[in-house]
Amino acid sequence: MPDLYTVDGSCPVCSAPMTVTRLRCERCGSALEGSFHLSPAAAPAQGDDAGRFGRLARLDDAQLEFVEAFLRCRGIIKNVEDMLGISYPTVRARLSNVLTTMGFNADEEQADPAQRRTRREILADLAAGRITTEEAHQQLMGGDK
Repeated sequence: MPDLYTVDGSCPVCSAPMTVTRLRCERCGSALEGSFHLSPAAAPAQGDDAGRFGRLARLDDAQLEFVEAFLRCRGIIKNVEDMLGISYPTVRARLSNVLTTMGFNADEEQADPAQRRTRREILADLAAGRITTEEAHQQLMGGDK
């Protein structure tokens, strides 16, 4: 499979919106050529950015609905559960699905719990005046605690 490049829908030369002219299915190899526009759900409603596209354009309607609920709840999973009437595992599964569809590894950016605990301890030491800013910085960058 050839390398895939990320684009934001703007011309790299003049920044004008670009038009999608060829679509290709990675699974079966089918291709369409022509002039394509994003569906209203994927494209901004107005303004100069109407032709822009990005990772959110990869999401289907159900995924976009979930993202909207997640954002309205400010990422508080309990509130998402209540708003959508789904369980915690379902919220986590849908979030992982959205991240994967957008091209992210769903588990990639989760910090190690021990690392988070160490970071909190360093910041608590700094707040209490037990260490200097320089010492905290050194420890946070991987030096000894």
